[in-house]
Amino acid sequence: MAYAAGTALAPVAPVEIDYPSSDGEPLAESYFQLIPLFYAFDALRRRYADREDVFVAADLLIYYRRGTRESVAPDVFVVLGAENRPRHSYLLWQEPKGPDFVLEITSASTREKDQGPKRETYRRLGVREYWQFDPTGDYLEPPLQGLELVGGRYQRLPAEKLADGTLRLESKVLGLEVRQEAELRFYDPVTRSYLLSSEEEQHLRQRAEQRWQRAEQRWQRAEDDRQSEAAARRQAEARLHDEATARRQAEAARRQAEARIAELEAMLRERGENDTPSG
Repeated sequence: MAYAAGTALAPVAPVEIDYPSSDGEPLAESYFQLIPLFYAFDALRRRYADREDVFVAADLLIYYRRGTRESVAPDVFVVLGAENRPRHSYLLWQEPKGPDFVLEITSASTREKDQGPKRETYRRLGVREYWQFDPTGDYLEPPLQGLELVGGRYQRLPAEKLADGTLRLESKVLGLEVRQEAELRFYDPVTRSYLLSSEEEQHLRQRAEQRWQRAEQRWQRAEDDRQSEAAARRQAEARLHDEATARRQAEAARRQAEARIAELEAMLRERGENDTPSG
């Protein structure tokens, strides 16, 4: 019945009950919350797709006290050291540990819970980093905030504002930079690239394929032009060859004609000499 390290919740008698996979709450309040939620889940899930010991989930109920329906459903969470497999819910007493990273997409309806009861629950569960992002910029200042659990208490992670206005924070748990540009983004300082969602990668792949197709079309046009030029050159060379042959044939015919004329003239002279009367 022992909980993972850092858990401050006392266990109760292991009474088996039904643990629903849904709490009946909507996934997100609006489009503004849905977009960063989908991006964060998809980008992190893809990052750890090849890791069998990292579990990434979105809006999944975490039941943290066996025998009760006490639960919390983070918008996105990551567990380093849990099996990477589908689950209907996350039963803490059946897992090796609780979440290491939690992200909540804050809205008007969730702000008080995110900063109050949920924050306290995550602290008691030993969540090492708790992040909040306000996509509309109406409730948090700054809109992106990260908390690190130090000595059982959450401390604000330092934030840096880059020259272009981007807000940058560092997640020690993920080894990533969490940035707020126009939207929420994860940046890998090792590869110096942003984590992409499936849709973004597909879009980039399509653009790359389109560029390749355009390059292939340009090459094909150049090849067609080269072949056309080569064919035209061969035709010109053939015409020159035919003209040279015709000139040689004409020259040969002219010489033959001149020879025949010379032959006839010689015959005529000879005949004229033979017809001259003798004195």
